[in-house]
Amino acid sequence: MTLIKSISGIRGTIGGKVGDNLTPIDAVKFASAYGTFLKKNSNKEKLTVVIGRDARISGPMIHNLVTHTLIGLGIDVIDLGLSTTPTVEVAVPLEKADGGIILTASHNPKQWNALKLLNAKGEFLNGEEGALIIELAEKETYDFADVDSLGTITPKEGYMDIHIDEVLKLKLVDVEAIKKRKFKVVVDAVNSSGGIIVPALLERLGVEVVKLYCEPNGHFPHNPEPLKEHLTDICELVKKEKADFGVVVDPDVDRLAFISNDGEMFGEEYTLVAVADYVLSQTPGNTVSNLSSSRALRDVTKARGGQYAASAVGEVNVVALMKETSAVIGGEGNGGIIYPEIHYGRDSIVGVALFLTHLAKMDKTVAELRASYPSYFMSKNKIELTPKLNVDMILEQIAENYSNQEISTVDGVKIDFPTSWVHLRKSNTEPIIRIYTEAPTQEDADGLAMRMMEELKVIAGI
Repeated sequence: MTLIKSISGIRGTIGGKVGDNLTPIDAVKFASAYGTFLKKNSNKEKLTVVIGRDARISGPMIHNLVTHTLIGLGIDVIDLGLSTTPTVEVAVPLEKADGGIILTASHNPKQWNALKLLNAKGEFLNGEEGALIIELAEKETYDFADVDSLGTITPKEGYMDIHIDEVLKLKLVDVEAIKKRKFKVVVDAVNSSGGIIVPALLERLGVEVVKLYCEPNGHFPHNPEPLKEHLTDICELVKKEKADFGVVVDPDVDRLAFISNDGEMFGEEYTLVAVADYVLSQTPGNTVSNLSSSRALRDVTKARGGQYAASAVGEVNVVALMKETSAVIGGEGNGGIIYPEIHYGRDSIVGVALFLTHLAKMDKTVAELRASYPSYFMSKNKIELTPKLNVDMILEQIAENYSNQEISTVDGVKIDFPTSWVHLRKSNTEPIIRIYTEAPTQEDADGLAMRMMEELKVIAGI
């Protein structure tokens, strides 16, 4: 059972003891801190916050607690109900709201939930703002509204359709070209809100949809992180249905993975590579991804005449560097597409629409498209931590062991070898060390990962 406080919000497991898990008390406490933070940083008499949730089982409970806490602070709530992370991010500026909260633990299993906190632009709070909210929560110095100043709730449950409208308005989304191709696509939405919005988008684009796990009941049929080992069902169904490809999203629809027409993984890392290739072909410019993302984006960007830059892991860090470098497209190698023309947030809906346009304009299958990109293979692993372990000391020792290589300590430790790399970092959302490797073959990537995991265990004494 775990409670993790970070700049992006509070995340934890449901049940258990207050302060150790995401209990009702903790949900109220951090909603109070966020509302208090907004009030302290605004001169407006009345503030408005947009709230949406994914379909996980604890969603309605957390949703009611958070919504009514904000009302108690005198803040008005625009309630999107069942929604997605990018939908809430789009809604905040459209509604001219002062902030937003997404109730989702993203790719974490069903026992988890979280409060993801947004600013008035619909973007995640920065580190300084997140730290202030954690401080407010610890002090518990809240000032609730009197009975005549309580907030109100305004339900707006059609926002996923508005989100789709905003995507279809984009200049680089060619609706007619997609419709002409008459694509057939299988969708695995892990029984969350993606089961509503992804098929709705595809149907608007004239795509024949085969639904797999699209009932938004929160009962995840497999681990919700869209990795190869969790996606055997859709891989088989794509082949059985002779579909053009498969679409996989996580519970809050900010991570996107494709299955090629041959039933093989397109590669989570290559979601961003393919979409960026299309965007750069139409609007040349710069790109950004994080240190744990594939070298393939760098290669594609250079081939299109742009400059590539790598940020620390975390959406807020990617967005900051994208703004600094005026990047036309960016994101994270975990299948997160950030396209500034719509908003600065990971968005699977815009990713699907841009990918479909890219495919519609090419005379290639999805497998052929994947084969056209630089070939790298990644291995993504993790080691569970115990509270007693000094993670910083462990990573410092690894950096010292490889001091003769190219080292980055911007975020954990990244070691760049001539034809491969390894990135070791403490997760912001789970009590683990993540070990990402990339190499010219899967065997090499796996071998490097196993070697690093053994070294970590020796240093940590586990």
